[in-house]
Amino acid sequence: MNGLGGHLHEDLLDGEPIRWLENGEGSPVILLHGIPTSPRLWRHVLPLITGRSLALEMTGYGSSIPAGEGRDLGLSAQADRLLRWLDMVGVEAPVLVGHDLGGGVAQIAATRAPGRFSGIVLTNAVCYDSWPIPSVKAMGRAAPVLRYLPETALYPSFVQLIHRGHDDRARALESLGVHWQHYVTHGAARSLMRQVSALRVEDTIAISDQLPSLGLPARVVWGEADQFQKVEYGRRLAADLGTTLQPIPGGKHFTPEDHPEVIAAAVNELLSPPPGDTAPAPGDARGH
Repeated sequence: MNGLGGHLHEDLLDGEPIRWLENGEGSPVILLHGIPTSPRLWRHVLPLITGRSLALEMTGYGSSIPAGEGRDLGLSAQADRLLRWLDMVGVEAPVLVGHDLGGGVAQIAATRAPGRFSGIVLTNAVCYDSWPIPSVKAMGRAAPVLRYLPETALYPSFVQLIHRGHDDRARALESLGVHWQHYVTHGAARSLMRQVSALRVEDTIAISDQLPSLGLPARVVWGEADQFQKVEYGRRLAADLGTTLQPIPGGKHFTPEDHPEVIAAAVNELLSPPPGDTAPAPGDARGH
């Protein structure tokens, strides 16, 4: 493995560069990251998935930060790009996996085109009115000033955010090196401000009433000690998707980095459901 978790692919979508990490063969899985990360969020998960994994880089994030200038980086627009990209790469009926903002994108894409997916896995995802978190709101309010600060001015806040979101200190330190690299390369203040300014909670609120009728096999895995996306939202999300919440005791926000084996196991369950298992998960009330 090359340290990325998979092999990097690049193509053009509507004339703009689009990138993704890919690993493995078999039934497809699409993985969506959030803020302030990139497809490398999934670097420890990808090798554990039994199918063909494609971790998409959202426009305006990671190495695609420059492509975000002048484009809509909201979750609704990212969901549209996801669906067009699936057409481009010819991936059919994948399991959709999302963390943080990527979980919001997954919900929007699934409600728009439920027939395109074979299942959905959400972990510590934005949903309903659970976001943006207070620190991100504050960043948005301060955007006009922050964009003129030196790059190093934002680094202490970035460090604090990463550490607050991890329960594994070693993974937190690793994560800092992995994710700050893209910001410092492309201009941390400008990049973060562009990302934060595009966030609209209305994107998830607008589709929340469609979640109970989605009808997709689902798994919801949540770090119980997450200070950013509280576990109560995970329970609500699991109930609406007709499944039961799988908690990670002591787990915080960045579950794909701290607990990759738990996330991969949930994905693999949907790739290889036991014979006769047509319900999304134990406790599913649909059809009763």
